[in-house]
Amino acid sequence: MNNVFGLDIGTRNVVGTVGYQTDDKEFVVTAQYVREHETRAMLDGQIHDIGRVAKTIKEVKDELEKQTGQPLEEVCIAAAGRVLKTVTTHVEYEYAQESVVTGGDVHTLNLLGIEKAQEALKEVNDTSYKFYCVGYSTVKFFLNDEVFISLEGHKANKIGEDIIVTFLPEDVVDGLYAAVGQAGLSVANMTLEPIAAINVAIPENYRMLNIALVDVGAGTSDISITRDGSIIAYGMIPHAGDEMTEVIVQHFLVDFNMAESIKLQSTTSDTVTYKDIMSIEHTIPAQDVWDVAAPVVDNIAQEVSAKIRELNGDKTVSACFVVGGGGKIHGFTEKLAEDLDLPEERVALRGEEVLGDVTFEQEDITKDPLLVTPIGICLNYYDQRNNFIMVRFNGERIKLYDNNRLTIVDAALQAGFPNDELFPKRGTPINFTVNGVARLVRGEAGEGAVVTMNGKPASINTPLEPNSEIVIEPSTAGEAAEYKISQLDEYNHSVITFIINGRKVSCPRFVQVNGRLEPEDYSIRENDVIETRNYYTVRQIAQFMNLVIDTDQMIFVNNEEADLDTLVYENFSVEWKTDEYGVARIDNNNYNDTQESDSDDASVLAERDANSTESDNTVTRTSEQMMNQVLDELHDEFAKEAEASAVPENELPKNDIQEEDSSKNTVTVIVNGEPVELSGKDTYIFVDIFTHISFDLQAGKGRAIATVINGRDAQFSEELHEGDKIELYWKEN
Repeated sequence: MNNVFGLDIGTRNVVGTVGYQTDDKEFVVTAQYVREHETRAMLDGQIHDIGRVAKTIKEVKDELEKQTGQPLEEVCIAAAGRVLKTVTTHVEYEYAQESVVTGGDVHTLNLLGIEKAQEALKEVNDTSYKFYCVGYSTVKFFLNDEVFISLEGHKANKIGEDIIVTFLPEDVVDGLYAAVGQAGLSVANMTLEPIAAINVAIPENYRMLNIALVDVGAGTSDISITRDGSIIAYGMIPHAGDEMTEVIVQHFLVDFNMAESIKLQSTTSDTVTYKDIMSIEHTIPAQDVWDVAAPVVDNIAQEVSAKIRELNGDKTVSACFVVGGGGKIHGFTEKLAEDLDLPEERVALRGEEVLGDVTFEQEDITKDPLLVTPIGICLNYYDQRNNFIMVRFNGERIKLYDNNRLTIVDAALQAGFPNDELFPKRGTPINFTVNGVARLVRGEAGEGAVVTMNGKPASINTPLEPNSEIVIEPSTAGEAAEYKISQLDEYNHSVITFIINGRKVSCPRFVQVNGRLEPEDYSIRENDVIETRNYYTVRQIAQFMNLVIDTDQMIFVNNEEADLDTLVYENFSVEWKTDEYGVARIDNNNYNDTQESDSDDASVLAERDANSTESDNTVTRTSEQMMNQVLDELHDEFAKEAEASAVPENELPKNDIQEEDSSKNTVTVIVNGEPVELSGKDTYIFVDIFTHISFDLQAGKGRAIATVINGRDAQFSEELHEGDKIELYWKEN
């Protein structure tokens, strides 16, 4: 059988018990050992000298290992302390469909209740203490809103429970874990001392009665109340056996250990023998000790009875059981009965009679109240595995309540690690509007937190391992958002069409930011108001087409006389005469001499493409991608030819008609599988293809054009050579 090792780390003694539970619920104790603290290393149930307590625990452990012949590595413990908090709460769990309740479901329900109680305690905690759960008890179970004794095995749509959860300050829990750790043990389970005691002292068939259990130890008196089949309350008071011992020290002039011996003798013998600090031996009647301790016994009994009434709704109980070594002092049960307004027979020590289901393999062990809590600690292991996980997080030792689903993120939250440093942070976004519609461009994503556990890469969702070393390097923020006008769909895929000298010309819409025209490389800023213009001026159309208008001739817009600053809207017609062809240089025309807003226009137009092509009597301007690449790379000769190809021959002056020079170089390339002969120039660049093939640049409908040469992406200004294989097509979105 797998043995369970339980330790009752009391203020005066450390009681170690090793045993196992049989299939019929009998608990067999295979080894037990009691060791007193050499000094007062604990006060009121709390460890003050961790090293000395650890030494005593180690001695008990070593002795039990000798008795059992096997190593002991894990231990069950119970906590006590003067600052005990209890929270009673109700929790429910609803199934997606009717299901059979399993033991795992009940365990999950308990954990939900514990978590809810923890949250409730945080809201009302008005002390400087940080509390940890050390135990819980179910008050009532509910099956489909009906009260049930047990849930497991029933079919249910919904289960619930009233649960009472107990908490102690972290320093109490930390001290216990540290002492156990220094003794070479790890905690397998932790509970509260009154929970451990009541599981042995008051069987479930007694809990229909309103009964109090008082465990009088050395430093604290622990109290539990039952009613209607459940444990309804827990409490502690910092008054117990040590106060009796201290008054004996003062009266009989002895050290603390000798006073403990006097107190113990007075409970088992009619006379007491002791030596005082002068080494003088005395033998006195036990009655003398009782008389000395009586005032303290009366005070403790009054404190206990007051706490019982408080926990029980300001009324007395039907009966009271007393366990623990401190409760054996003469007169305590009688005084407690008096203060509770109960007959003396209804307040009694519990010992041998409650250990009926416990078998001791050691023949020399006497069943008495001192053994109730140690046995209860072992038995609690089978009922509640509510232990803590200790880890080191970024160099800090922290403790988490083990709900069987802890991950590294739980440790991070427990340690107060900021949430925003766990996950990648985006750079600063940009909020702006385009034609009245809100837009948001997010910043770049940063790097996530770098997580390691025990030196190995992990994630925030990696399950926690006890005593692991966790290191988290905070996440980083990405680059701030950056977005240019040239990236707007409205700029790339929205065009405005005019009728110029009988031919359609499609131009990208101008973009206005906060009332000012901005170039395509303008970086959009927070709260910018962006609008696409629905008009051009005559001057802007000419600049876009790289034409120099003959201003001595009449200009007509929709058949009405106009000038260079006349506004031209969608599908308006414009008629003019040009006196020069080629790229219009900004420094060679009077465009810069206009008002400030026109100067902004010029900065935009200076970056526009000079390319145009003739197809079905339509002059078409390409998207921003073509315009930007072509303008800086095309030479004047190509620009002249491209423009000339868009103007009917009969509208050109005779001296402007140029014949093809046969002496120029001829190059044949393969375009989309068909040979195309390029002639009339010394050299050719990729964009020359468009003047020799039929390719409708208006057919994009928001798609980008793919340009491939010899299997790789081509640049518009790239020089062409004999036999180059070229592909042109629209990319699908």
